[in-house]
Amino acid sequence: MPNMSARRRRANRLAALLRRLLVACSAGFIFAVSVAAERRVIPPVDLSRHSVPLEAIYFDTFQPTNRALPLTAAPRELVERLRDAIPPLHQPRYASTTTVGWLTDDDMVIGYATDRDAWAYPIRILNYHEIVNDTLDGEPILIAYCPLCGSGVVFSRRVSGQVLTFGNTSALYESDMVMLDYETGSYWWHVAGKAIVGTLTGTNLTVLPATTTTWGQWRHMHPYTKVLSQQTGYPRPYGRDPFADYARVLNRGRFAFPVSDAARDGRLPPGTSVLAVKINTDARAYPLEPPGPDVITDRVGGQTVVVFVDAKGKGGAVFRPIARGRELGFRIQNGKYMDRETASIWSLAGIAVDGQLKGTKLPPLPFKTSFWFAIVAAEPTITVYRAKP
Repeated sequence: MPNMSARRRRANRLAALLRRLLVACSAGFIFAVSVAAERRVIPPVDLSRHSVPLEAIYFDTFQPTNRALPLTAAPRELVERLRDAIPPLHQPRYASTTTVGWLTDDDMVIGYATDRDAWAYPIRILNYHEIVNDTLDGEPILIAYCPLCGSGVVFSRRVSGQVLTFGNTSALYESDMVMLDYETGSYWWHVAGKAIVGTLTGTNLTVLPATTTTWGQWRHMHPYTKVLSQQTGYPRPYGRDPFADYARVLNRGRFAFPVSDAARDGRLPPGTSVLAVKINTDARAYPLEPPGPDVITDRVGGQTVVVFVDAKGKGGAVFRPIARGRELGFRIQNGKYMDRETASIWSLAGIAVDGQLKGTKLPPLPFKTSFWFAIVAAEPTITVYRAKP
């Protein structure tokens, strides 16, 4: 009886935590509706074209009852009212590293860099906006983050010769954000990066190389990085992370919204953070387990890849281990990434910072970070990397 009572108390605590998380998701709803008049005219989604069951897409109504409403039961007026209830950022402002004292070294960021500049997107801010549209160094990009699946991805907004702008439907598929583009009204499955409803159904977004890591690590790699500013035009408690304990809820088998059996794949606990690489049709998941750093050399899609796991074991980056025309092997030496051939030291950005190859850059590869349940739902045939004993 005492064991039963203890289990019941734990279950009640988890249920209460899940309710608090869902309340946190509602933070942007009332304000977003108040600026509805500023939205552009968006074509209605063509429901006759879809690649997933429409009844498996659920709108978050942000209400205490009937919170998960299937698309098939959602009135058009409600669909339009919920659009961008979690407000995306279309004209983001940036701050310098000297003005972001509110960020701690352990705060997670999604980092994007070109040969000319670097930008950091704190998860603290993305928790409340989820989508950022911008053009950086000439590339129209989409930074997309879903707190319910712990997934951060940077996509190109170029699709079939046009540039799309993305918003939030307030719907979820496999408990993962469903985005929409304003040009066609099509619905996009976030982690899959694929249109699943509307005229663009079956179209894929191009994933761009990026880095998910701590602010301290990113700032060390890019001292002059620009940082997404808290001056978003929306009053949000950016200092609070309402999703900090959500992985624990997932690992108890509790999902914020309905998921299929595919998302319940038991090879890893559902709340395990993974870094996922896909080359051609071959996909591999690398569990992120602290402490780091770590180096993993592997073969994916017929190509050799190297995964650099950051010092906290919470993020990383992926590269082709090719420098000056030859393939390198890597290991951790005194907490640093070192190649075996020249003993050069490399940064998490894939740049040699000391040694014979100093200044050389490894070719970056695109990847996604996510909770396991979300990536395996999007890539059911994905394999899990297992370190050799």
